[in-house]
Amino acid sequence: MLLTLDVGNTQIFAGVFSGEKLLLRFRKTSNNIFTSDELGLFLRQILRENDIAPADITDVAASSVVPDVSRTAAVACARYFDTEAFFVRAGIKTGLKINTAYGQKLGADRLADLAAAQDMFPGQNLLVIDFGTANTYDVLTADKEYKGGAITPGLGTGLKALCQNTALLPKVEIVRPRQACGLSTETQMQSGLYYGQLGEIKEFIYRVKTEVFAGEDFRVVATGGFARMFESARVFDAYEPDLVLRGVKVLWERNRVCARRREAVHAE
Repeated sequence: MLLTLDVGNTQIFAGVFSGEKLLLRFRKTSNNIFTSDELGLFLRQILRENDIAPADITDVAASSVVPDVSRTAAVACARYFDTEAFFVRAGIKTGLKINTAYGQKLGADRLADLAAAQDMFPGQNLLVIDFGTANTYDVLTADKEYKGGAITPGLGTGLKALCQNTALLPKVEIVRPRQACGLSTETQMQSGLYYGQLGEIKEFIYRVKTEVFAGEDFRVVATGGFARMFESARVFDAYEPDLVLRGVKVLWERNRVCARRREAVHAE
């Protein structure tokens, strides 16, 4: 079985694959300091509680945007799963056409998003939107060429900025408002957060349509914690909650095949 990890700025999402089937998904906060032992024991405990023997995990693959947690996870995997974890990073085989200069800086989670979306929707123009601490927009053509994207503050980040930089605005629950014009400070903040983000999404989709694809069809694929809030607005063609985990698996498979080919050539 393959254990996949998506290490973000606030959460670690994990999934266990048996072949193509995702058997288990779970998460842990990543904004607290923890040791490699704590992480390794946590992973083993969750597996056991879901009737998966830790010994059945033969490989680990991860995407991480938090370097300190990457090192912790690498040690935990070596110690508690007796395997060297594969990390999505610059220089690996992606199967995508990404400008070499920028490809060194493109986040691991974004590489995984693109790999998964291209694998799920081959031969299609794509706009992939990932809603997290930061929202990312990434554009990929039908022939797998990366055309760039955008980064904006996520809903949680926007709320945090309002609360920390004003004296009287309270912390509110992030929900879809019933109406645009709120009748209290709380509902007005909720409206501003939601409709501000919705306007951002619509504008970027329009810009991609006119500036990149110029009339060609493209599929909008969404993922991330807050993506579900916008489903009823019908701005996405597909919502894929496990996109990063599936992308980590796709990239692990592509690089494992390459490694086997190199070994075969070396053996000859």
